[in-house]
Amino acid sequence: MHDELRAALAGLLDGLPPTQAARAVDRLISHYRGTTPTDAPVLRDRADVAAYAAYRMPATFEAVRSALAAFAARAPQFAPRTHLDIGGGTGAATWAAAATWDGHRSTVVDWAQPALDLGRELAGATLPGTEWRRGVIGDGLAVPEGTDLVTVSYVLGELRPEARRAVVDAAAAATAVVLIEPGTPDGYLRIREAREQLTAAGLRIVAPCPHGSACPIVPGEDWCHFSARVSRSSLHRQVKGGSLAYEDEKFAYVAAVRPGPAPGGPAAPAEARIVRKPQLRKGQVLLDLCTAEEGLRRTTVTKRHGTRYRAARDAAWGDTWE
Repeated sequence: MHDELRAALAGLLDGLPPTQAARAVDRLISHYRGTTPTDAPVLRDRADVAAYAAYRMPATFEAVRSALAAFAARAPQFAPRTHLDIGGGTGAATWAAAATWDGHRSTVVDWAQPALDLGRELAGATLPGTEWRRGVIGDGLAVPEGTDLVTVSYVLGELRPEARRAVVDAAAAATAVVLIEPGTPDGYLRIREAREQLTAAGLRIVAPCPHGSACPIVPGEDWCHFSARVSRSSLHRQVKGGSLAYEDEKFAYVAAVRPGPAPGGPAAPAEARIVRKPQLRKGQVLLDLCTAEEGLRRTTVTKRHGTRYRAARDAAWGDTWE
């Protein structure tokens, strides 16, 4: 699916002066980082949307795909039939959902018509069943009854607090909800707040947390986030700058399900999850874990642990640990 998205993005900025694209990117960065919540669409015209798609879609796709993969690993029989992408813009999360599951129908709701138009254009014949619908993202948003999966990615930071709460409340009507924000301290706090809303609404946390209790992290001292590797195309490097062939997208997320019958079967959190990059030492691996029983803790796995040591050496940030 990544190759199809890259092909769809190729040539997107043809005819758009590089300086105009760069200015649009600079303005969009502040919104992406969640510093300017608003009651109006961030993407205003074709130039904005083209710059956004070139700058953000590859990274957003990889972050959402990583979050959905973590959720799918804890709910291996879950098979959504309907997917609603709230504030989906040009559809990165819809591409990620299509890379994770087959046979579902996606609907993208956004308040920026230029983003929806370009999203439809990019999807083309690859995601032909997707519906692109304009709607308000905030108070008054309704999730259709029977929706199996709702995604909200890189949207909450664009909203004022009351609209943010309304979006999460609406999303909580679905069978499963996956929310993704930038992996910054503020992005984590938004996910933490939304997590509390979801549990208050009766949903059960599935990932990344191994429990539904209060987050053990002390705000201001640390934050929970993860990383996804993004391959940079020449188009991406042109818009964003830099010479490396890749970058690491940091993101925070939460996935939750409504108790009761779900499409394909039950979902359950892991016993523990690795919340920092494993530290390799001579003959040992240090793992920082979030656990159901002990909260945050560090464990040391040494060569004498045999197969567990080999598993620890192969483990990555964000993996589960049983």
